[in-house]
Amino acid sequence: MQDNEEDRYRAPALDKGLDILELLASVDGGLTQAEIAKRLDRSPNEFYRMLDRLVKRGYVTRPEGDRYSLTLKLFGLAQLHAPVRRLVSYATSIMRELAETSWQANQLVVFDRGNAVVIAQQEAPHYWGISIRVGSHISLFDTGSGHVLLAFRSPEEREMMIAEHLRTNEEMKQSPDFFARLDQVRDRGYEMMASLQTAGVYNLSAPVIGSDGRGIAALTIPYITLVNAQTAPDITRTIALLQAAAAKLSQLAGSDMQMRI
Repeated sequence: MQDNEEDRYRAPALDKGLDILELLASVDGGLTQAEIAKRLDRSPNEFYRMLDRLVKRGYVTRPEGDRYSLTLKLFGLAQLHAPVRRLVSYATSIMRELAETSWQANQLVVFDRGNAVVIAQQEAPHYWGISIRVGSHISLFDTGSGHVLLAFRSPEEREMMIAEHLRTNEEMKQSPDFFARLDQVRDRGYEMMASLQTAGVYNLSAPVIGSDGRGIAALTIPYITLVNAQTAPDITRTIALLQAAAAKLSQLAGSDMQMRI
């Protein structure tokens, strides 16, 4: 009876699409249409239209000729799930304390479907500070947050994130110097760079690390020098405060066994 019930509610086209996604998620380097058909024990012609739709909807890509690979769109959809809300709830008090001790605004940024996206923002406690609206999309290539999000992922994940970014943004592919910069950021443990959007601002960004050692977010301070506040922390002290806050948030996120962003 149970088998009959399962057959009654089958959706063959949906099953076929899910089979393809699950298969591509389990391999490195992608597969051809013929290889997909062979592994799923089906005729190659059965998958042509399904693969075409998955490519057009952005779940699958063809980066090298006839080979199909999974994109990060499913990863991006996961950003809307509970782990992001939990991460923001963990971060709220930490970000507030960081703003108070550093005298600077700060924001929390994650990767979402080709962009770095601000998911939480804390205003500076005094008169002056640089704020970015929650929900803002920023570049992976020319922001401290973007550099950190890329730097603390594997080379394979970096390539996928950059491919997603280039599909949704009119930016040029980066030179080898850019990837060398990412390696420097990873070795140093944080990014410090002059803002390429606002004069007089330095982007200070540190990673939030999950339980699997992957960077799941970037905690960033758009640092401005407060010339009328001599007791405000200088940039060196601010970096130390930022790293301590990011480490504290990493510990909370790492202890959450369901925190996978």
